[in-house]
Amino acid sequence: MVLTGRRLRVAAALTCVLGLVAAGCTGNERDGFRPGAADVGDPYVPGRGNGGYDVAHYGLDVRYDPSTDRLTGKAVITATATQDLSRFNLDLAGLEVGAVSVGDAAAEYRRGDGELVVTPRDGVPRGRQFTVTVDYAGVPTAVDDGALGSGGFLHTSDGAVALGQPHSAATWFPVNDHPSDKATYELAVTVPDGLAALSNGVPLPRSSADGWTTWRWSERTPMASYLSTLVIGDYRVVTGTHAGRPMVTAVAASLPATGGAATSLARTGAIADFLASRFGPYPFDSYGGIVIADDRVGYALETQSRPVYGPAFFADDRPNPSVVAHELAHQWFGDSVSLTRWGDIWLNEGFASYAEWLWEEHDGGRTAQRNFEMQYAATDWRQPSVEPGREQMFGTAVYKRGALAVHALRRTVGDDLFFRILRTWTAERAGGNATTADLVSLAERVAQRQLRPLFDAWLVGGSAPTLP
Repeated sequence: MVLTGRRLRVAAALTCVLGLVAAGCTGNERDGFRPGAADVGDPYVPGRGNGGYDVAHYGLDVRYDPSTDRLTGKAVITATATQDLSRFNLDLAGLEVGAVSVGDAAAEYRRGDGELVVTPRDGVPRGRQFTVTVDYAGVPTAVDDGALGSGGFLHTSDGAVALGQPHSAATWFPVNDHPSDKATYELAVTVPDGLAALSNGVPLPRSSADGWTTWRWSERTPMASYLSTLVIGDYRVVTGTHAGRPMVTAVAASLPATGGAATSLARTGAIADFLASRFGPYPFDSYGGIVIADDRVGYALETQSRPVYGPAFFADDRPNPSVVAHELAHQWFGDSVSLTRWGDIWLNEGFASYAEWLWEEHDGGRTAQRNFEMQYAATDWRQPSVEPGREQMFGTAVYKRGALAVHALRRTVGDDLFFRILRTWTAERAGGNATTADLVSLAERVAQRQLRPLFDAWLVGGSAPTLP
């Protein structure tokens, strides 16, 4: 039987009334309203990210007690519906939810596998801005990020570290956890007096009461969720300014006060200035870095405006400005210009690895050309840089073969055009997202020549390309 017109609408309403909710029918799903996707569809992070809305801002107010490892929080999320939205998902792992509201009205909610499913009292029309408030609490969890090792929310002997790629944010606040949905952030985190609570962006005034201190941070430039961080503990915090912007660096108190970690962080401003001379103006409102002492974190991560470095990079108390150059380069490549999908992660890591070569040459070491020649001879060309596969997201092809492609572009078009391409890329795509195809198109436009075969050979070809 085919139903049309008024009879069709009446039948749909009766179906809902008769209780076929299991089929997904709710009061908000009439007249074209429908649920947002529960997965953004990125095969590298199945189950992560959500559809139906675009987040503009996260306002986070959290309290953490290291003695119990318990976190309590309130998240106020400002978003815009990208469809007529009957319900939507947020990524949230493990924590208990006490209440959810959309606008001024309480909303229904349920938990799924790492998901918070929210059904507002009324559907949200496409194009309308709305706020979601979530009260939550519990003991946050760590995650295994594969090649990177431990991530998520890690309880430490003196506090905690929230860090990880591609996952971490959903372990401590409700979020659309995919880099394609960037947003600004305001964070207030309350911890026992005497502990630091470090995060992204510009530091705001602190306040203290009843044995607790509230640290406040503001990241005013859109940020991908995996770039958010929270570091709590006993740290030597150094504050100042650089180029008229706040500079906040911190080293775990258990590490030497004047050793390799502190020496390396002290070069943050100089390295950032050098990279700005190559890539264009520094893209954020603050500078800094944090060195933690947790051996579970065997990586450094380009958390926006304030990278976090694991202790292994400064083993035997040796300075390591190279890793600082790598993570600071990400402020342009990965943080300001972010991925649309994780299969293009070479756009982050290839350029950051190349920045290490640039800095080494500038700092009196091997030239970029010599590093290129050495890496060319050592490369396994069977593994592609683009779409490397989930198991190779952080493989050598993403980092080193990606850097080879960058230098091959430089050798092909010459220095003037090469750095013009880089500065045009970081300017035109600032604060947004991009793909490999976008880079190729821009490079061809700036150079006024065909470059697709060059990128194909150096990024995905199965044999060693001809040296330019």
